[in-house]
Amino acid sequence: MKLDQLQHLVVIVEQGSLRGAARRLDMPQPALTRSVRALERELGCALFVREASGMVLTPAGSRFHVHASAIVNEARRAVDAISQDTGEEEGTVSIALSIMPHVMMLPHALPVFQRRYPKVRLNIVEGLFPDVERELRQGGLDFYIGAQPRIAPAAGLAVQHLLSNTRSLVVRKGHPLGDAKRLKDLAFAHWATTGVDYNADDDIARLFETHKLPPPTVMLRARSAVSMMVALANSDLVAMLPAQWEVFPFVRNTLRVIKVREVLPAPSVVLIRRPDLPLTPAAEFLCDVMMRSAELT
Repeated sequence: MKLDQLQHLVVIVEQGSLRGAARRLDMPQPALTRSVRALERELGCALFVREASGMVLTPAGSRFHVHASAIVNEARRAVDAISQDTGEEEGTVSIALSIMPHVMMLPHALPVFQRRYPKVRLNIVEGLFPDVERELRQGGLDFYIGAQPRIAPAAGLAVQHLLSNTRSLVVRKGHPLGDAKRLKDLAFAHWATTGVDYNADDDIARLFETHKLPPPTVMLRARSAVSMMVALANSDLVAMLPAQWEVFPFVRNTLRVIKVREVLPAPSVVLIRRPDLPLTPAAEFLCDVMMRSAELT
């Protein structure tokens, strides 16, 4: 079994087809097919089945893919670490961030990181922990910074508290409810949500229940900051977002915060990573810079 065979399998899964994987790997499709078949012969089982939608992993292939991904990612990380230790300072750092660190931590950290590692490519995934847990466990992501998940991660991941947080109510400028003073003044508004896990509606409903209010009407669910910004700027939706949105430069001209009396709690911001996988020097540097940026918020 060779490392390049494992890399071929991982790319096929990522691309969903032999043709797409061959393009990505810049190799002839017949050669890629031979690589997969040789791996299947060595393992004594089929890893893929061909369907109309493309190449689909068999149950055995799914189990093998988990281990292959971890090996491929760790090999990449090892090469990057040697490169950075010997002065080449190239490679890739892959991280996941929820909305709050995108808004308030990344703007401080990014220029510092790029000055220190100008040749290192940075891959950023926007998402919440449940969206990225699998890739984090498989080593495809170096670390996650964002909202603390409601359910603590299972063994194998370390969680470090970075800061406590609150939320604000955000609407477009000129919103008819922009001068509301209490949460109950907004009870019959239409809401947009971006939650800390897959139960975003439950998250906001619990808050309203705490204040003895009926659950609000959720009309839009956004999984990205861009989707949320566009939705709020072009509608009368109300959203409950990390308090840092109030000073986010990109939204100052279009959005505003409603100053209500109630304190709106938010999940803590945490760092989650695999403690058994050493970060490359570049990833370690970025992690440190992001954590220092958290102290500025």
